[in-house]
Amino acid sequence: QKGTKVPSKRKQNTSIVTSDLLHKNLLKSEQKNWNNISPTYKAMTKRIKEKLEELHNMYTLNSRSPRMRFGENVYFEENGSIFLAKADDGEGNAKILFSVEDLGFSDAFIQRIRISPDQRYMAISLKSENSEEAICIIMKLGHLPFVEKVIPSVFSFEWAANDVLYYTTQKNLKCQNVFMTTFTDQKHTKLVYTEQDARFFVDLYCTKDRHFLTINSNSKTTSEVWLVDCRHPFESPALVQARTTGVIYHIEHRKDQLYILTTYGEPAEYKAILTDNYIHRINLDAYCRSYRNSKLMKAPVASSGKENWQLVYALEKKTKLVDFEMFSDDCIMFLKNAGHLYLNVISFVSYSVQSIKLPTWACEFELESHPEHTTSTCYFQLSSPVHPPKRFAYSFKENNLIEQAVQEVPIITNCHTTRLLAKSKDETLVPITVFHNKNSKELHRRPLLVHVYGAYGIDLNMSFKEEKLMLIEEGWILAYCHVRGGGEQGLSWHRDGCQQNKLKGLHDLRACITLLHQLGFSQPKHTALAAASAGGVLAGALCNTDPALIRAMVLQAPFIDVLNTMMKTHLPLTIEEQEEWGNPLEDEKCMKYIKSYCPYQNIKPQCYPSVFITAYENDERVTLPGILQYVQKLRKAALDHASRTSKKGNWIPNIILDVQANGSHCDSSWEHSLNE
Repeated sequence: QKGTKVPSKRKQNTSIVTSDLLHKNLLKSEQKNWNNISPTYKAMTKRIKEKLEELHNMYTLNSRSPRMRFGENVYFEENGSIFLAKADDGEGNAKILFSVEDLGFSDAFIQRIRISPDQRYMAISLKSENSEEAICIIMKLGHLPFVEKVIPSVFSFEWAANDVLYYTTQKNLKCQNVFMTTFTDQKHTKLVYTEQDARFFVDLYCTKDRHFLTINSNSKTTSEVWLVDCRHPFESPALVQARTTGVIYHIEHRKDQLYILTTYGEPAEYKAILTDNYIHRINLDAYCRSYRNSKLMKAPVASSGKENWQLVYALEKKTKLVDFEMFSDDCIMFLKNAGHLYLNVISFVSYSVQSIKLPTWACEFELESHPEHTTSTCYFQLSSPVHPPKRFAYSFKENNLIEQAVQEVPIITNCHTTRLLAKSKDETLVPITVFHNKNSKELHRRPLLVHVYGAYGIDLNMSFKEEKLMLIEEGWILAYCHVRGGGEQGLSWHRDGCQQNKLKGLHDLRACITLLHQLGFSQPKHTALAAASAGGVLAGALCNTDPALIRAMVLQAPFIDVLNTMMKTHLPLTIEEQEEWGNPLEDEKCMKYIKSYCPYQNIKPQCYPSVFITAYENDERVTLPGILQYVQKLRKAALDHASRTSKKGNWIPNIILDVQANGSHCDSSWEHSLNE
């Protein structure tokens, strides 16, 4: 068009070069600052490191990795090696099949293991700390196992048959293609499915009875499932139910019936999580199929459309389904209600439901792998931030819960667990879980570490961490605020804290900290706030609105510039994250709303708490430039405030950034997390 100026490529390139140079200079400046400051903490670091190593050796090394039983064979992984033992022979006689080091990947860890039905092949995914992408290695098992095939950039994979593997590929944090590869005489690989919608993420799952492999395409609000019949793995996948906005569902199979966990109908309280801002290394499957209060329905395989779905069981309101496992005659639902964990055992034979409450200290489930759906026992582990994983079993035959004997591990007896409810600005009651040492006196003088997340419908991480137990032993109070935006109380809890409701999560956090102080759990000058990833939004927002509530803030790979990130559609997650944060590019109201709470946008000269941030050079989800700019802006605001006020004893906060060369978005090895 006449008169329109098109920016020259030279100017665009100059702008990019200038920006890169600025970020490099900022990084050098922060690294220099860290090198100057870190020696101050040398003695404390040494003491903490020794204590954490002691706790790690005492607890974590005694916990065992999941076992996979196929007939008489038991497979398991320990320290990067794959072992094979006979079920009746004891694990003392287990033999090593191969190790990660044998494969030439000494710096990688095993993320996922899948064994072919006839046990001739084993597929494993290996991931290094410095990358989000994993490689899949297919081993031919036998007297001398060897590498049959290596597939790069793989996210999920499942065996459809003895020699047919389906897998998804990952590119720029997205999974949209499904491939099938065969290990028959006529080896070949072909594309089976492609997802066209950028908001959707594809993963694979095998039904418990191995009749079907499911191709699951999910956005944050909607899902669609395709079935591959494992008896005919070369046939085209069949659609279960076409995607319907707002309807999420997950498929299991039993005796020619599909069992469907779904939000379909009212009340809808089920949620599948597919884009958490961090992936837990240990439980990848739970990451791919987490649930938020659902109904269990069923339909014939031959007529699987939602018009044929019949209700089997509906959960109570505000009850969250954490995990679900199908067996030949029963299914087990792992549930959470008002912070308490319990399990429901549904019998398909007697049509009965038995509810079993689990120990009050338990905050997290981890279901162990049960490849044989005909087994009579379900094994799982329970833990909390200060209780190491403890193994339990539910016996279908005896209809009871059994605590499994383990090696001699000290029992945590001096930690008290309290559950509270804080009244938020709109009168909503927000759950808080508090841990403290039973022997602690004058709790109002004790230091308090508050944790928050509140995004994506994901629960606050409450798995066991050695450093949490260390803090309890040293007299700290730990509080976990289950604010809106998270998934602790179902789908509505998430909806009430996302998009145009994000400020509700901030109000919840403020109410939680205020209540803790009112009840005598510490006081503002002894309170620190901790958050990771998307939890940085609420933590950073509180730091701007209520800095006097806390003395320090600790952030790990924090998401702190929502507005600028959501304006950049070229970034890998921006489009699919619009369902969580909104679309400021097309909605001015949304842009103003994000701007009202975005941590980076609302920094101003005032007395801030001290801030410690850990970031990762290789982080693809929360990139380093945004964090560098946040730190610079925050430090300048704090100094501006200090220069304007000349009060006696004026306090200038420490604002420290530690940039880790290794690790990728909150996913570090034990050694690196220990250094952090």
